[in-house]
Amino acid sequence: SLEYRWVTDPLGQPVEAYFGVLGGSKTAVVEVAQASGLPLVPEDKRNPLLTTSFGTGELVKEALDYGCDSLIMGIGGSATNDGGMGLLSALGVKFLDQEGQPLTGSGINLRKIHTIDIAGLDQRLAGMTVKVACDVTNPLCGPKGASAVYGPQKGAAPSMVEELDRGLAHFAYKIKEFLGVEVGSLPGGGAAGGIGAGLVAFLQAQLVPGVDLIIEATGMEKLAAQADLVLTGEGRTDGQTRYGKAPAGVAQLAKRYGKPVICISGSLGEGWEQVHGAGIDAVFSVCPGPLTLAEAMNDAAKLIRLTTLQVARLWQASFRRQENFIKPVTISGVRKYDKLVK
Repeated sequence: SLEYRWVTDPLGQPVEAYFGVLGGSKTAVVEVAQASGLPLVPEDKRNPLLTTSFGTGELVKEALDYGCDSLIMGIGGSATNDGGMGLLSALGVKFLDQEGQPLTGSGINLRKIHTIDIAGLDQRLAGMTVKVACDVTNPLCGPKGASAVYGPQKGAAPSMVEELDRGLAHFAYKIKEFLGVEVGSLPGGGAAGGIGAGLVAFLQAQLVPGVDLIIEATGMEKLAAQADLVLTGEGRTDGQTRYGKAPAGVAQLAKRYGKPVICISGSLGEGWEQVHGAGIDAVFSVCPGPLTLAEAMNDAAKLIRLTTLQVARLWQASFRRQENFIKPVTISGVRKYDKLVK
């Protein structure tokens, strides 16, 4: 089920977002992009020094209030670079400056942290299993860190990238000082503007490849074994898809059982044909013609539905063709197919 709540967006404004509850369980699924995603911030207002992940923390708290006792988090597509400072503040962690005054969670306040007080951290999180879907290995800081690699797409100018990186480095130093946890070089710590590192340090979260987490949480292996056709998809399929992205992982699973796999994607990028070598039999873009990104996003549900319908009709037609033109024959107890000669 999906549970809708009003929380805080990256700019501090109200936004309606949701968390999921897996059927028959008390496991909550929270996506950072729901409350703290980049699409929530207009392009002219994107500034990762000022955006906050506070709303994602509010969503986690709402899931706790709902009665969930385990948590799966997706941390892609964030508009933030605050190391999860905002998220953690919403859950009760206090970040204080040199004068002992509380700091709001944002990229610009990372370097101002003097003291970290976890006494108020929501007690319901103690011992809670937190798994984080993380498909990147970027560390928190440095030339391959959160700020340098992902900051520019969130609106950071070069000078801003340097300030953000120094802030995250200071954050890592303070985490080591007060929690005794080293996150500065943690693979995946730079995911979602450092939220990966924050979740590991404060909630003892496990960073897990996203597709592995989805397969486990949904019981996908059993479903794939029973299916005739496996559909997967992503926002953009390109040459990188075969390197650990969800469609490649789904295809790998499906091929264990000899199932055909079709990928339905928002768009096709350079090298998309390479996915055929990763077990994906065919790829379809949902865009029927030239569209702006905004148009495609606004009509995403409709476009996915229409494309999936055409894929299903093609699949159905292949069976009709098989019935009309192919007949099964048995040779020495082995069933084969021969073309009918009209």
